[in-house]
Amino acid sequence: MPLLLRFYLALAAVSAPFWRLVLWIRQRQGREDPVRGREKLGYPSAPRPPGPLLWFHAVSVGEAQALVTLLDRLTAAHADLQILLTTHTLASAEALGRRGLPPRVRHQFAPADYPGALDRFMAHWRPDALIVAEADLWPLMLHRAHRAGLPMVLINTHVTERRYRRRRKMVATNGALMRMFDRILVQDADSMARYRDLGAPAEKMAVMGVLKAAADPLPDRPEARAALEAQIAGRPVWLAASTKAAEEPQLMEAQALALDSLPGLLLLIAPRKPGEADSTEAAARAHFPADAIARRSRGEGITARTQVYIADTIGEMGLWYRLAPVAYTGNSLRVPGATLTGKNPFEAVALGAMVLHGPDTGNFADAYARLKAAGGALEVANAAEMARAVVAAQDPAFRAPYLAGAARVQAENQHPLEVSLKAMEALLSQSRPGGA
Repeated sequence: MPLLLRFYLALAAVSAPFWRLVLWIRQRQGREDPVRGREKLGYPSAPRPPGPLLWFHAVSVGEAQALVTLLDRLTAAHADLQILLTTHTLASAEALGRRGLPPRVRHQFAPADYPGALDRFMAHWRPDALIVAEADLWPLMLHRAHRAGLPMVLINTHVTERRYRRRRKMVATNGALMRMFDRILVQDADSMARYRDLGAPAEKMAVMGVLKAAADPLPDRPEARAALEAQIAGRPVWLAASTKAAEEPQLMEAQALALDSLPGLLLLIAPRKPGEADSTEAAARAHFPADAIARRSRGEGITARTQVYIADTIGEMGLWYRLAPVAYTGNSLRVPGATLTGKNPFEAVALGAMVLHGPDTGNFADAYARLKAAGGALEVANAAEMARAVVAAQDPAFRAPYLAGAARVQAENQHPLEVSLKAMEALLSQSRPGGA
C-alpha cells in the first residue's frame, strides 16, 4: 500500500471529531439537512429492505441525475432488486426529491470518510456491490468496501486535464485506488489514456461514452408550466441554463443587445448554483431596472415588464427547457482569468431546444464535437454573437436544421446506457450466490 494512502487511512481513523465539527458548522450555516444530517455519521433514516441491494454513489446533483435512467431500467428488469443511492450535498437530495426516484430506489447521504460512520453504514445497509459514478473517490470508503469483498465498478468517469495534473503528483495512490475496482468504464478515449498513465489497470477499463447523453428527458411540471406560459403570453423566449457567475454579465449584455432587435424578448436564466442567484441579479441590474427583473425563489411572476426571469430553484430544469425554443447550455463562454468546462447539452436536445454554447466545453468536448459534426449546435464567442443567434433562433426555420442534426446524434446516444446495463448485469451475477 502506498505511503500516502497509509497516511490517509491512519488520519481517517482519528478524524471523527473533525467530521462531527465540520458537519455541525455546516448545519448551522444551513448547508446540511437539519433532520437527515445524522446519515452522514452513519445513522440510517430508513430500514434496510429485504433482497439484493446495490449501492450507487455520486457526489451531487448532476452526477446523481445522470444515474436515474439507469436505475429505472435496472429496477424494471429485476423485481427483487433494491438500490441505495448516496450523495453528499443538500442540493442533490432536494433535486432528487423533487424529481422522484424509480421504485425501490432509496436516497441517503453518504457517510463521512471515517471508520465509525462507515462501519455503521455498512452494518445497516449490507450492500452487495458498490458502483461509484464519475470520480468521487473517498479512500477509506473504497478500502472498506474492497476489504468487505464487495464487487466494485467505477462508471461514467472522466479525467480532465486539470485533474490529471493534480493526480500525477500521487500516481501510486491513485493506482492503488483504481486497482480496487473490478471494472472501470470511462467516458472517452482521452480519459482512458490519462487513467492508464495514473496507474489504472488497462485490462479493467473500457470506453462507455457519457451516461448523461442517454438519460430520459428531465421531468415536467405541467401545472407550473401552464401558469408560466400564461404569464409569458407568447413572447419570444430564450434560456441560459446552469450558468456560472463569471459569465453572467455577458449573458445580460447579450439580452440587452437582443432586445434592440426583438423588443419583448424574455431571458430565463437558471444559475448553476441557485444559492448564488444574488450575483445573477446584480449582473442583471447592471443592464435592466429592478422592475424588469424577477426571481422565482421570491415567488415573483413574469409580467409584461419582465426582461430577465431568474429561475433560482432546484429540480426544475426540465420546466425551463420546455418553455424556451433555444437554450444556451452554460458554463462555456470565455471569461478572463478562468477556463469554464461546459455543460451536458443533451438535456436540451432531449426536450427539443436548439443548443447554443460558448467555446469552452472541456468536460463535454466529445459531446459538442459530435453535435458540431452533425450540425446540431451553434457556437457563439461573445455577447454580440449570442444576441444575434438568440434573435435568429426565434424563427423555427432557422432552428430546424440544428434540431435535425441534434436528433441524429441523440439517436446514437443509447450506447452508454447499454454498456452500463451490461456491466450491472455482470455485477449482479457476480454478487449473487451461484449467479442467481
